[in-house]
Amino acid sequence: MNLLVLANLSVFVLSLGFLYQRRKGGASIASNVLLSVLLGVILGALLQTAYGLGHAAIAGTLTWVGVVGGIYVRLLQMVVVPLVFVSILGAVAKLHDAKALGSISAGVVGMLLLTTAISAGIGVGITNLFGLRAENLVQGARELERGTYMEAKVGEAAKLDLPSLLQQMVPMNVFADLSGTRSTSVMGVVVFAAMLGFAALALKRDKPEVGERVQIGIDTLNQLILRLVRMVLRLTPYGVLALMTRVVASSNVNDIYNLGGFVVASYVGLTIILLLHAAILTGTGLNPVTFYKKVLPVLTFAFTSRSSAAAIPLSVETQVARLGVAPAVANFAASFGATLGQNACAGLYPAMLAVMIAPGAGVDPTSMSFIASVIGVATLGSVGIAGVGGGATFAAIVVLSALNLPVALAGLLISIEPLIDMGRTAVNVSGSMTAGTVTSKLLGQLDFATFAAHDAPPTEADDADEVAAPAGEPEPAPAR
Repeated sequence: MNLLVLANLSVFVLSLGFLYQRRKGGASIASNVLLSVLLGVILGALLQTAYGLGHAAIAGTLTWVGVVGGIYVRLLQMVVVPLVFVSILGAVAKLHDAKALGSISAGVVGMLLLTTAISAGIGVGITNLFGLRAENLVQGARELERGTYMEAKVGEAAKLDLPSLLQQMVPMNVFADLSGTRSTSVMGVVVFAAMLGFAALALKRDKPEVGERVQIGIDTLNQLILRLVRMVLRLTPYGVLALMTRVVASSNVNDIYNLGGFVVASYVGLTIILLLHAAILTGTGLNPVTFYKKVLPVLTFAFTSRSSAAAIPLSVETQVARLGVAPAVANFAASFGATLGQNACAGLYPAMLAVMIAPGAGVDPTSMSFIASVIGVATLGSVGIAGVGGGATFAAIVVLSALNLPVALAGLLISIEPLIDMGRTAVNVSGSMTAGTVTSKLLGQLDFATFAAHDAPPTEADDADEVAAPAGEPEPAPAR
């Protein structure tokens, strides 16, 4: 480690220490998360300004900065499956009416797929409005390599027809899904946990004494996992600082400038989708400003980590503790939202690519038949898209191959992929949290006092005790 890298890391460590001292002084985790984004942008920009993109000092610095961000993301991914499992299990085991599960699932999935279909339509409209076409993009070595990779994946995508995806949601080996070996592993865990919950309900009905002991065990396990999640979430400001520093320091400004039209169009589309979510909230009698103030730290993490799956713990905790969403609904929304109906990755992005590529293939991108096909294929193809960084690429392959468009041309955007993927992931998570909040409201399970409450900076006692309520019937949040 040379002196330049050591000096850079000293500044980074001082920034971590500053965030820690603010937290000890009573600053909320949410405010620290927002500050960490600003600090990350400043540190990343300073590194690029001081050394220039690709300098050895930046590479050496980011290697160690990446350790902090990488460990944090891994910790979140570590708790995803246990949290989903115990939360869904507890939610189903506490249902007084098994039919309620059907209402929750239908509400969440219906909302996710509806907003994905509308997002695909937004993608079509925005791309045509900006006049974006694939033949205007420059094709270099990296783009050719990416195109070859995407073509190689077409065969794999062809196997993901809707009947196959529905089958894949049912786990064949639950231990494999618990270890996350498939793109639909989270859905497999949800299905297994729900079935185990129904078994617990049957036990409580047929053998009350045994069922009661099982319920106590489920509640105990739930509290243990939730405490673990809280411990990990306390590290969010430090992880976000590392992730944002890495993103800014390694971004190629020239690539962003050369593909600026697509970047701008993408973020215009993403903004419109966020406005769509706000309109849906308003239409159901909820204040979108209050909603976005409370979910901003979650969206910030999703933006920097580029992982919908890693954001599940933050999403569940925020929905229950800050928005007043029923725990069962929050867990279903966060879990389903990471695997299907991703508004940006599976709706907006593939639609934009399809419209860009269509003219070169002799297809009119403004024809109603083409637009309807894009929206339909994108919506159905959104089922089972993996909630990890790069999931949008696979969604694009599914849509383009289904429409018989040249898949390789999608590789022309590889230079700006990370920048756009950050915004897409944040919008995906916004969509899942909107679906959870609206579904809870429509089912009459939303705690309005919690939703409307102005969150005060939490105390150390709050950190120790404030965890998401045990999955099941919603519990009133303590007054703040």
